[in-house]
Amino acid sequence: MQTLAAFSWLSMPLFEAEPKPSFERLTPFPVTLQNAATPQRHQIETMPGGVAIFDFDNDGKPDIFFTNGAAQPSLEKNAPKYWNRLYRNLGNFKFEDVTVKAGLQGEGYSMGATAGDFDNDGFIDLFVTGVGQNILYRNRGDGTFEKRPFPSTGWSISAGFFDYDGDGDLDLFIVNYVQWDPAKEPFCGDIQKNFRTYCHPKYYQGLANSLFRNDGGGEFTDVSKESGIAAYIGKGMGLAFADYDGDGALDVIVTNDTTPNFLFHNQRDGTFKEVGMAAGIGMNDDGRALSSMGVDFKDVDNDGRPDLFITALANETFPLYRNLGKGLFKDMTYPSKIGQATLPLSGWSTAAIDFDNDGWKDLFTANGDVNDNTETFSSRASKQLNLMLWNSAGKSFRPELLPVAGLYRGAAFADLDGDGAIDVVVTQLNGAPAILRNRSAAGHHWIGFHLPIGTSVKIRTAAGEQWGHSTAAVGYASSSDPVVHFGIGGETKILEAEIVYVDGRHKQLTAPAIDSYFKP
Repeated sequence: MQTLAAFSWLSMPLFEAEPKPSFERLTPFPVTLQNAATPQRHQIETMPGGVAIFDFDNDGKPDIFFTNGAAQPSLEKNAPKYWNRLYRNLGNFKFEDVTVKAGLQGEGYSMGATAGDFDNDGFIDLFVTGVGQNILYRNRGDGTFEKRPFPSTGWSISAGFFDYDGDGDLDLFIVNYVQWDPAKEPFCGDIQKNFRTYCHPKYYQGLANSLFRNDGGGEFTDVSKESGIAAYIGKGMGLAFADYDGDGALDVIVTNDTTPNFLFHNQRDGTFKEVGMAAGIGMNDDGRALSSMGVDFKDVDNDGRPDLFITALANETFPLYRNLGKGLFKDMTYPSKIGQATLPLSGWSTAAIDFDNDGWKDLFTANGDVNDNTETFSSRASKQLNLMLWNSAGKSFRPELLPVAGLYRGAAFADLDGDGAIDVVVTQLNGAPAILRNRSAAGHHWIGFHLPIGTSVKIRTAAGEQWGHSTAAVGYASSSDPVVHFGIGGETKILEAEIVYVDGRHKQLTAPAIDSYFKP
């Protein structure tokens, strides 16, 4: 067990504060993320709650949806109900609660959310995962949502929309965790000392993930078995999509809790082949399957190949896998200096985004221990600080701890005020969510592309090339604005941009305007 002395790095020069704060913390939401905790410490209690950022009313300002806990299934008949929440962005970091008007109060024990226009009507829809219940909400386009019946896939945590078959309709991938029965919850902790902890995943049987094909007209078909996805049992937490081998089809990474991660290679015939171990991302270089949580699948070294960054628990480090090409990845956790920076932390949601607009994607992690009583049995603190890892030209990362400790879980990312700097929204168990307003990008130029999910973009400046793709599936149980965002530092001109759509169409742009958003 880690000792308190091992945490002296928190005051070391490695973590010197920025001359000015990188982010300004705002708390405009009068709501608390409830997990309906019980003395029995049921496993589901530590897992909420995700956040989704999407422009539901098409006014150009990203809105924010929070999942919340509820009375636990089959446990509390008369317990209070905790609503999910939708906040409309009014501008200038002011928000209006429109949950009831929109019909998104929710029901059941919610975990995460993802957003995407599944019916191609121009309005972004919402999917909410939970314990024994998933809910699909169709955006009517008038500020309200229609609840659509959708099959339960067990205990579902993360989900994401993507077009795996290139037919123009967004399909849905659902990440499922473990088989959980409140009546069979094992005891974990110390009986003599009279304290309980949340149990290790080894005490639960895993689940297969689920893939639903969009058949058009708002209808989905479960193709988990015939696609090959259902053949693999894991303990899924996060997911992300990228074409990691450049064959024109989106692949899927699923992070697993204490079992090897899955990398599902899209074989472009409706099926997937699981290649995580062969690719080198199933375990770390020590041959250890980590408690993998959140994930992002982006190019952090500007070589044109999407890399993988994953969060995990304290004493495990957060691995960074560099994409070497030819289907192989290399563990760069310690050479990149990420290992030392993340060893004491337990990470949940994450993203690879160029927060300071210098031309290199940085890494953010939302942190907090699994247990809320860690101090009882160790020298660690339950509440932790969030972490920024600033990218130094793709070779190493400089860590910066952000103020205010908490039991952080979900995090989503968007330019909430339209200034070209990507902001962060984080949730914390039994606490209010917060906005981290990005103050780090002043003086640097940028460009953003609003494009269909799955579209890839390459830009070229005098300083070099950068790559990105449109995706909302980022982090843990959360969904971000799918804008393809690039910082270009002190460059004042983008020479050209190349857009490649999921169906293979290419579009060339000559000298697109900087410090603005491009829409087709």
